[in-house]
Amino acid sequence: MLEDLAVAGRESSNAAVMYHSAMGERLGLGMTEEKTLDLLQRLGPLTAGEISQHTGLAPASVSGLIDRLEGKWLVRRVRDTKDRRRVIVEINFERLAGFGELFEPFVAALAQLYEHYTDEQLEVILDFLTRSTALQREATTKLIAE
Repeated sequence: MLEDLAVAGRESSNAAVMYHSAMGERLGLGMTEEKTLDLLQRLGPLTAGEISQHTGLAPASVSGLIDRLEGKWLVRRVRDTKDRRRVIVEINFERLAGFGELFEPFVAALAQLYEHYTDEQLEVILDFLTRSTALQREATTKLIAE
């Protein structure tokens, strides 16, 4: 069973990478750019330092990433109204109009998949995903630090 879980995890990881690679290509974005936009959509405006913390990318890499997204008019840098020294990165939602539609078929398919599970089973799945994500972030941080 543990070997099957390992194989299924690798297959899931590969499928996710390939999906987001294809989606990024369709949107004219690199995978890191696409996932950074996802972070900003879910968490709201963030500083470059916060983006670095959430992605595990080095600050210099984040600066270049923000430059690329800004060059594509997908984000903008704005001064924090409470602390003018802070610069916050926010999404240009007008430019993103229509991007979400590309994800809708997959989101709908997942919703149908969830219907096959009880609430208790979904709780176990959520727990596993939450814990495995934390482990993967830890592993990423270690790789970057080396």
